[in-house]
Amino acid sequence: MLSEMAPTKIPVVLLYNINPEWTEKEKEEVVRQTTELGNALRETGYPLFTVCIQNDDITSALRDFDPDQYIIFNWCEDIPGVERGEWLVAQKLEELGYTFTGAASAALALAYDKQKVKNLLDQAAIPTPAWRIFNAPDGQDWNIFPAIVKPQNEHCSAGITPESVVMNQEDLKKRISFILAQYSQPALVEDFIDGREFHVAVWGNEKIAVLPAAEMDFASFGNIRDRLCSYEAKFIPGSQHYEEIKTLLPAPLSLEEKAAMEKVCIDAYRVTGCRDYARMDIRLRDSILYVLDVNPNADISSDASMACAAETDGITYAQMGSRIVQMAVRRHPVLSKTL
Repeated sequence: MLSEMAPTKIPVVLLYNINPEWTEKEKEEVVRQTTELGNALRETGYPLFTVCIQNDDITSALRDFDPDQYIIFNWCEDIPGVERGEWLVAQKLEELGYTFTGAASAALALAYDKQKVKNLLDQAAIPTPAWRIFNAPDGQDWNIFPAIVKPQNEHCSAGITPESVVMNQEDLKKRISFILAQYSQPALVEDFIDGREFHVAVWGNEKIAVLPAAEMDFASFGNIRDRLCSYEAKFIPGSQHYEEIKTLLPAPLSLEEKAAMEKVCIDAYRVTGCRDYARMDIRLRDSILYVLDVNPNADISSDASMACAAETDGITYAQMGSRIVQMAVRRHPVLSKTL
């Protein structure tokens, strides 16, 4: 058991972002989730301060907080107005000398480059679907179908719809052209693993643990193109994918499957430089567990898969948040000396 510091001795700054361009409903939801996490940490005993960033001036937002005295709970998804700026928040915190929860900037930046992630997985012999990057709408050298076509540098299933799954060369070429035009970036083409899908939360540093896997149940979908977690499935309430994909938690797995799942997730966590916590998207086909995606800044809202998996494992939301803070304390240059 790793030693922990009394929460009352750990001042925490809960840092989150709001983009002025969001709708009022979106802003209210972020405030609600942030308040819920903040209340959970306060009730545990942490002296808590909440700071919202609405532009790229993180330095001014944190000017009242000495890096030697505070832990930053990094709740930011991006820098308002900066496309794919998630990793830049961490980079700025590093430059300012803060100790913060979650992944370092290098791991967050890596996660947006699917080609680099795939290369790392391949080099470490961690199963991942066969793949290739296309910079032009020419799929003649690809002969694995069904295939799935994704933007190379997006996250949160951006660009993933049923049309992303293609069955032949003609559809492949059309979808590559769409990605190139719509997202102004290369297209990642993968073998479409038509099998069971799992979202698996992993956390820890010195000792890494895997929480119970959540399975995305596609039983309602007969068409192969619909058996995927699209953007709509994650973010559009009322859409067919959002309403009809059921979550099985814990996922029904044999002891052998569970052990294999834990190994592949921990291996992927380590090779991609994750820290404190992350989520792995996994598919199972013919007894092989394939890593689809690594998310080093997984959603830890109370209703997200990680918090639900922790609850299934007997860990309350407040306890989950506290464990994440304590992980950061162990690398704080001042607070860690009191452990």
